[in-house]
Amino acid sequence: VDTSGVHLTNELHEIVELLAKNTHDHWASLRMKEGWRYGPERNDALKEHPCLVPYEELPESEKEHDRTVVRELLKTLLSLGFGIQKE
Repeated sequence: VDTSGVHLTNELHEIVELLAKNTHDHWASLRMKEGWRYGPERNDALKEHPCLVPYEELPESEKEHDRTVVRELLKTLLSLGFGIQKE
């Protein structure tokens, strides 16, 4: 879906950080249920990952990755004709 012409409202920009944190927390929870734990470097054999930390402790580049995923999801929903509004 081409989302290049879709722009998020100020209200939607405000929730990007909350949704990015939720995305990270969900990902981390699933990994930990699979036996993964924090490690200074990613090691698939030992199931260690450096991003298994609270969202607030992530490097800015990782936070921006999560924000980008959320922004693109919101833009895709809008481009498909869905509305997003606070009740």
